[in-house]
Amino acid sequence: MLSRKTRTSAFTLVELLVVIAIIGVLVGLLLPAVQAAREAARRMSCSNNFKQIGLAMHNYHAAYNQLPIHGGGTGLGLAGSGTGWWQASNSSNKLNLNAMVGMTPFFEQQALWEQISNPDTKTVSGAAPPTDTGTPGAWPAMGPSPKSFSTNPGYIPWSTEISNIRCPSDPGTGLPGLGRTNYGMCVGDSFSGQRHNMMNLGAASGSGPAYGPHASGGTVASAKSTNRGMFQLYANSKFRDVLDGLSNTVAMGEIVSDLGDRDKRSSYSSHPSGPASNVENNPSWCVDVANEIDPQRPQFWCPQTGGVGCTAPPSLVSNGVDSRGMKWAAALRSGISDVYTVRPPNSELCIGQWADNAGNFSPSSRHQGGVHVLMGDGAVKFITDSIESGNQTAPMIWNNNNPGSKSPYGLWGALGTRASKEVIDTNF
Repeated sequence: MLSRKTRTSAFTLVELLVVIAIIGVLVGLLLPAVQAAREAARRMSCSNNFKQIGLAMHNYHAAYNQLPIHGGGTGLGLAGSGTGWWQASNSSNKLNLNAMVGMTPFFEQQALWEQISNPDTKTVSGAAPPTDTGTPGAWPAMGPSPKSFSTNPGYIPWSTEISNIRCPSDPGTGLPGLGRTNYGMCVGDSFSGQRHNMMNLGAASGSGPAYGPHASGGTVASAKSTNRGMFQLYANSKFRDVLDGLSNTVAMGEIVSDLGDRDKRSSYSSHPSGPASNVENNPSWCVDVANEIDPQRPQFWCPQTGGVGCTAPPSLVSNGVDSRGMKWAAALRSGISDVYTVRPPNSELCIGQWADNAGNFSPSSRHQGGVHVLMGDGAVKFITDSIESGNQTAPMIWNNNNPGSKSPYGLWGALGTRASKEVIDTNF
């Protein structure tokens, strides 16, 4: 009787290796696509957050017929907690509130606004509020100063992470940041130190001048000549002030929060020995003159020990609570969240003197090739790092240098001014 042998089929070793190789190639091709898709989703979410902020800004203006004040709030506070605007105070916020604070009830943060606008007894640590708040057993309405603020016991609203004002592409989280943010107010194309002089910010007693509106007409004129953006420090701004057109004027810009890694976009270089005019007269001073960018890692400042190709490390690089994007509620220091249209997006942050001075603070992002900006009409645009930005060594415009003239910083500078009559004839 004949028997039939059945033959079983199987992969040979060569066939198996070929299949594994094909799978490896496919995975290698798909992984970058998956990562790109994830970043595209994060970028879209970041843009959507900005659109909601733009809607909140317009709703605020519809309710109050003005934009929220950048540098608003309560005055000096109790003398025992410091007499200068730069000092800590538990009894007053010292006109240091970011314009974002006023918009909180307009972007779905009504509960947070209620906590801010009323006396509050809660603290970060659970302990009782300090005894020098001026309100027995409670924080004052509109809170303490967010500029110099302790986390113990801590005012909860200033240290709250608000999802609406965070970009998912930014990995920064938690301390030393006190309520991080990724969106900053555009204050124009001139960071002259005169911008602070809208208000007299000295002491209320002793040798200092009074705290309140400035009495010197010349000083106020200097401040107005340099406050060229849609938001003006300490001043009311309205849509009617934007003579260049809301669709041609940047209202806010995207920023990254500091990771403590000496990134030139999130930690700023300051030079206490000054003078402040170094950077005011040449916005590229940190790069062209001081040579403070590490040529081997051009996204970072030179290391503290010096580096190959570095003239010298920066005098002082901010790392910590006063760095970029680290306190959502603070209008000052300017480096925390102010945006200027001088240096192109994702440029270095450079101050000519003290960290409290204004400086070159460009918008920045974790997206590839550029940043989101919010225009005055509520539109969100993506601005590339290569946008035309004019003469990058031109000095700041202010009362002693061509006040009222068009921006020397090209299309980028023109987008930051509200009423300089530049003609925007280029798609961006």
